[in-house]
Amino acid sequence: MARKSSTLLFPAALLALVALALWTNLGPSFAFAPPRAGVQGQAAALTGSRFAAAPDVQAKGIHLRAEAAVSAATGGGSKIDIPLMLYFLFWYLGNYYYNITNKLALNAAGGASGFPMTIATLQLGVGCIWALLLWGYPDARALPKITFDDWKKTLLVGFTSAGAHAASVFALSAGAVSFGQIVKAAEPAFAALVGTLFYKSKVSFAKWLCLIPVIGGVCLASLGELDFAWAALFTAGLANVFAAFKGNENKKLMSTDGLKDRMGGVGNQFALTSINSFLFCLVLMLVTEGYKFGEFVTLCKTSNIVLMNLIYSGLWFYGYNELATMTIKKTNAVTQSVANTAKRVIVIVGVAIVMGESLDPLKLIGCGVGIGGVFLYSVIDDLVKKAKK
Repeated sequence: MARKSSTLLFPAALLALVALALWTNLGPSFAFAPPRAGVQGQAAALTGSRFAAAPDVQAKGIHLRAEAAVSAATGGGSKIDIPLMLYFLFWYLGNYYYNITNKLALNAAGGASGFPMTIATLQLGVGCIWALLLWGYPDARALPKITFDDWKKTLLVGFTSAGAHAASVFALSAGAVSFGQIVKAAEPAFAALVGTLFYKSKVSFAKWLCLIPVIGGVCLASLGELDFAWAALFTAGLANVFAAFKGNENKKLMSTDGLKDRMGGVGNQFALTSINSFLFCLVLMLVTEGYKFGEFVTLCKTSNIVLMNLIYSGLWFYGYNELATMTIKKTNAVTQSVANTAKRVIVIVGVAIVMGESLDPLKLIGCGVGIGGVFLYSVIDDLVKKAKK
């Protein structure tokens, strides 16, 4: 079943990627050398050889010139950004497989009553090890040249990132992955509220109206969720709150004079955030589940399902998040909105099929309404401006 559904999903994902690349059309002669962040394919069997685990994408040494690629393919017509297409591809695949491997690890470890905080923390730890390897390997990635004061300024972003990750993992342990993703799709509602109340952000009246279908869609999906759990709804909402604060704090951080240059790129920025997040989660893990860590170690020794999916999910999480950051930097707001919407649909439907989760018609309608509202929220200001011209 897993292989069949994956086979059906990947062509759809690739078609979406081609459409995005054609639409984005970043213009003339785009020479690109991706940041050294990786694609190292790693095939392994997850719980019965059903899922290929391939984490990071070591892009070092891959220098693609989009203009040459397109000229060969189209005879000098429209420019297709091949590297950007690859970014989208591995971002989508990474998110898709992270959700599967994360859920498999959580289920095998006992779900919400097992070790969700331990798994969330060790996933970040796996990513930190990868980041340190990149810094240590000759010519792989330069160390950030930040001061101690710079590092202290990154702590709040790390804290909010840790909260968002830990709450997300708990939500996915307490309920269906598809339901957790539907609730997380309502993040713009939380971002608008947090931005207005705490950061003096201005949200247009049109955007506030767009939040009605977003919230309504989540309510419909909740009614249609056969395995509804208040814990999943609450913690997914909490993850959205942390994510909203993280977005605003990250914006403030990167406005610090010269900090972006001292960090040395998006890869280093994400690596520092991951390390800080791991340290915060480690404290929370020791407080909440530290007393049974020995039991978790024993479980990992006796169950490859927990151990291997923990490692794979950590690598997938780090890889897809870094690629998402790179992708966002190279696209405009509308493309980002389409990309995020497509990603949500692929993950929600694909993971539900693979994991055997409910796809009740009311849940699907709620999903469609909510995600459609999110997309409209992202583009409504541009549409209003065009209508006024």
